[in-house]
Amino acid sequence: MERLSPRVVAATGAPEELTELADVAAQTFPLACPPGAGAADIAEFVATQLSAQHFADYVADPERAVLLARADDGPILGYAMLIRGVPDDPDVQRAVTERPAVELSKMYVLPQAHGGTVSTALMTAALAHATRLGARSVWLGVNQENQRAQRYYAKHGFTVSGTKTFMLGSRLEHDYVMVRDTADPSATRRHGG
Repeated sequence: MERLSPRVVAATGAPEELTELADVAAQTFPLACPPGAGAADIAEFVATQLSAQHFADYVADPERAVLLARADDGPILGYAMLIRGVPDDPDVQRAVTERPAVELSKMYVLPQAHGGTVSTALMTAALAHATRLGARSVWLGVNQENQRAQRYYAKHGFTVSGTKTFMLGSRLEHDYVMVRDTADPSATRRHGG
């Protein structure tokens, strides 16, 4: 596999960038879905949450940050979205006890960039951004059937601290809530930072 040298930048909201970002999201979101997720539910989620217009709204939202991992020659290879705070969901409230907190809401990398430096660069940038926002912890939800993602997040210092549910179309999905202390130096050593 070719080793890519990514650079991570904040999304600008330029129309061509938003279109490319929506395309990357449409390609990568299905990869994180459990095997039983229906194609129609996945397509509905992509259309209603991951369109270019939705990304324009996300980029404009001062409570969010959209980070892009780009190849040296320019194309988007993956992205992460961070959201300040913890939602009112009681399951998440119980699981995320260190505040202030930032949610790693989305982190997806194109399949051809899996296993290389892209995801590490994106994670490093996301954690650094959360720290700059003053977060004491970063949290995320990951489907309980997505063991590959769970291993990846654990490698970067996240631990399971609870569960929550997530509606994907008409199907109720079950997620683990994983949390990482931003001041945990052992987590940085574990993933080579």
